[in-house]
Amino acid sequence: MINFIGTYDCKADSKGRIMMPVALKNQMSPILNNGFVIKRSVFQPCLELYPMEEWNLLMQKMNKKNRFKKKNNDFIRRFSAGVKVVEIDATGRLLIPKNLVDIANIGKEVVLSSAINIIEIWDKDSYEKVLEDTAEDFAALAEEVMGDDGDDGVDVS
Repeated sequence: MINFIGTYDCKADSKGRIMMPVALKNQMSPILNNGFVIKRSVFQPCLELYPMEEWNLLMQKMNKKNRFKKKNNDFIRRFSAGVKVVEIDATGRLLIPKNLVDIANIGKEVVLSSAINIIEIWDKDSYEKVLEDTAEDFAALAEEVMGDDGDDGVDVS
């Protein structure tokens, strides 16, 4: 399992190509040849770039859902809408499919933000707005999500 680190400002050209920053490309080097999957985010107006291994793990989990339950089938259809396999080319560029550029409103200024095992791809203005909108609630969110006093053996402080 890979854990990406960092947030990177990039530029997208008119065809939706992004030059991957060297620091991020170096983190990806062990998995570059395996390919990636790009999709729209469930919760945010951004895209998510999954290394193929991470995508396959997620698909194994999804494949356990009973497809004879309508809500499961509806979720899988919506979750996988617009999903594409992509590669980072020899020059280090990622081509974002046009329909996904439109969905995430990707402009010239782009932010690539690590989200543990995936990379979020944001239009810069959208990214900054989301950070600003969630800034004052972050302390409460951190306490709720990470503040469990349970003894799971993991100390994050």
